[in-house]
This record gives sequence, structure tokens and C-alpha cells, in this order.
Amino acid sequence: MDHVSTIATPTYALPDIGSLFRLLMQLLLATIFGRTMNKSKSMPSLEEYDIDSATGFFPPQSLAPLTGAFELWERALEEAKKTLSLGSDKREDAMEKRTDGEAWRESVRSLPILDTECFEGDIRRQQRAHMVLAFLINFYVHSQPPASDPSPIHIPSCLAIPMVNVSRILGTAPIMTFADVVLWNWKPLDPELPLSSNNVGFMHHLSGTEAEHEFYVLSAKAEIRGIEMLRIVDSYVHQKDTTSFVAVSKISKDLTRLAAIIQELTEIIARSRETVDPYIFYWHVRPWWNGSGASGPNAPKWIYDGVPDSDTLDLGGPSAGQSTVMHALDVFLDVDHKLQKKRSPAPSNLNTKADKGFMERMRRYMPGKHQAFLVDFATIPISIRTLAERTPLLREPFDTAVLALKKFRDAHIRIVCLYVVSMSSTIPPGSTEKSPREKKTGPARGTGGSELSTLLKAGRDATNRTMLRGN
Repeated sequence: MDHVSTIATPTYALPDIGSLFRLLMQLLLATIFGRTMNKSKSMPSLEEYDIDSATGFFPPQSLAPLTGAFELWERALEEAKKTLSLGSDKREDAMEKRTDGEAWRESVRSLPILDTECFEGDIRRQQRAHMVLAFLINFYVHSQPPASDPSPIHIPSCLAIPMVNVSRILGTAPIMTFADVVLWNWKPLDPELPLSSNNVGFMHHLSGTEAEHEFYVLSAKAEIRGIEMLRIVDSYVHQKDTTSFVAVSKISKDLTRLAAIIQELTEIIARSRETVDPYIFYWHVRPWWNGSGASGPNAPKWIYDGVPDSDTLDLGGPSAGQSTVMHALDVFLDVDHKLQKKRSPAPSNLNTKADKGFMERMRRYMPGKHQAFLVDFATIPISIRTLAERTPLLREPFDTAVLALKKFRDAHIRIVCLYVVSMSSTIPPGSTEKSPREKKTGPARGTGGSELSTLLKAGRDATNRTMLRGN
């Protein structure tokens, strides 16, 4: 993987005497009259959004297994991890498991439809139920050998109905999400110690490979590092005074610290090559995450038996684009992914063809309370970008933070090229150079079915346009 360069600080001309005078007058008037942000409403505390001050978007403790009648789900999941192989895997050991796989799926189809009303008011049990059902559904779908025709894939009602019910309570999509595989799936390596980048493991895996585990670890480390970033964001939200010299100095320092944290996130994802093998990731791990229609518009759709209008459900599957930490950062810096604001440079033709609703759609796969946090956060009276436009001392630290985010997205594009685009042309496991191969058509897609290259470049360019320099 290419070496990720350190962030270069933009060069700025020193302000002239007139600008300095206007800045001093601004600070003087603010001090005299105590000018503050005119908040139309104040945001609740982070805890109201199920965001923990110590663990961020992770639950503060590892989710406990379900008990009582719901132990049926827990046992089925443990059996799946020991019994199943990927249906598209043509290696000999995987093929030998196919008989056991059909027996497991038959046992799942015979499960009763359990009532989840008893989970009302207990968000941790709701999250655990969603996670367990998500793993069961993906195990059920992806352990089946690929069909020769694109007929719909039916999810049995014993999984589909409770999944939809608990998802409605949580306000999230009834499918495996980023929260299921990372946020709700975590467990401490040492139960006596709190969550940290050195004390995080995971309860469940689909492929059982080290590559899958290490991918979750890297994702968790980025989320954990983002907790300090979240505190900076929350500090600004509750910053009543944004004009005094003391306030401006604090915001400037926070922006500088934010840039350093984003650079650390870039370094975390850039280290993926050290622990996550691209070939194993592409062929043995990634297929397990695919949601309905992941291979494109002509791919088989998933039908949730017993659920009315199941074709209207959000069933795209997990994506790093569902990380609320990264969405909060975009909202904080006012990144315009929808291309609704006039900024420089103008969007390219490729940018305008990208899926401009992707980021908003990804929010529907987040826990409902985290979605509410982003909605409320976006309504604060003055964004940090607007404040930086009005305050010369904040322009450089603001642009430095945005530049760091742009470099993060540059690194992400390189990683996707290595792990997805390049690997899509390699030989599948169990095949040989002489074996017939499935012809790849169309662009590389994410696990939710989105076109990757155009989408990621559009996000990178939208970030670049957020900088004040040049606007």
C-alpha cells in the first residue's frame, strides 16, 4: 500500500492592517456586549442519543446473550459458525459442508416465530436481537449455492418477522448493518478493563477468517479514536460564546486537534494491508456481507416472508458509510455531498453522475437515536464553516481539518482499489486458470450495491470543495 503522506499545512498570506483592525473590533464588541450564539434550540446531552461519553457509539458494555425462548436464536448462530461455508466457495472442504448447510437451513425454517414485544424498553436486548438475527439471515442466504437464475431469495418468516419488528423499535434497517458487525458485536479481550483500541474483540464472525476479525478490529479502532473527535463536536454544539478571544482560541485549538485525529484515522485504515489480506478479504469475507441486490440492479432480491411490502425495505447490507462518527464529522465541517451549495471548484461531470443520495440513505442503516443526533446536529444556528468564514483566525485551522479529511478519503480510495477493484479480476477460490469463470460486467460495487469508484471520488471532491481557500 502506498505510504500515506503527512498533512501539509496550507500557506496563507498574513492579514493586512485593516483586517487585523476589524478582527480586534469584532473581539472587543463581543467582549463588551457578551454576544453569543442565538440558539433556536439546545441539543440534549449525548446520552439522550444513546451515545456514551466514554465509549461513543459503542454500547458501554458488551451485549449479553439472549435468554429464555430466544436461546433458540443464539444456539442457531453458534451452530452456523461451526457448520456453514460460503455457498459460492468451490474449494473441496467448503463443498463438503453443503449437506450440513442445507440441514442447518432446514432447522432454521422450522423455528417458531417469536414475539419481540418483551424487548420494549430494553435497548440492549433489542440491539442483541437485531445483531443475532442479522447474522442468522446472512448465514442463511450466503451459505446457499448461487442459483442459476435471478429468482428472489426468501428469508423465512421465523427470522424475517422478528427482524422487522425489532428494527422498527430501534429505528434502523432490518438487515445486517455496520452496527451489527462492529458496534454491537464488540467484547473486551480482558473483561476487567474498559473498551479501548487494545482491548476490543468480537463475538461473532461470518467467515471465521483472521482477515474478517482484523477488519472489524481496524473499524473499531477508527471508531474508538473518533470518540475524542465526537467530544470536540459536542463541545462546539454547546459553545454559547463563539466570538470572544477566549472562545475563538479554544475553537482554533479544537480544529487543530481535530485535524490530528483525522490524520490518525488515515494512518489506521492505511495499516489494513499489514493484517488484512486483500484476496481473502475479497473472496472469503466480503461476500458474506452482501445485501439484497448487491451485485447490481439485476441481482436476486431478498423477500421477507410474512412481511407485507417487503420489497420496500432497506436491505442493502453493511457499509463503512454507515459509521455515525464519519457522518458527524461531515455535518460538523459542512461537507456538501448533495452538491446543493455553490462552491469551488465546480463539480465535475463524474461528480454529478455519482449517487448524491448515498450518504443520506446510509443514515437509514444507523440506529435511530444516532440518526436523530445527526438531524439535530445539522440544525445548529451557525456551522463551524460559517463561523470560520467570518473569523479570520479560524480559517487556517478549519482548512487544515478539511484537508485532513480529504487526505483520509484519498487513502480510502487507494484501499478500495486494492481490496475490491484489483481483486475483482483475480481467480475465485477453488478455480484454476483453465476453469470457466464468471464474466464480470459493470463497475465494482460495494456490499450494498453502490458503484464504488464514482461514489468515493465524488465524496473526496465534495470534501475538497468544503475548504474556504478558493471559495
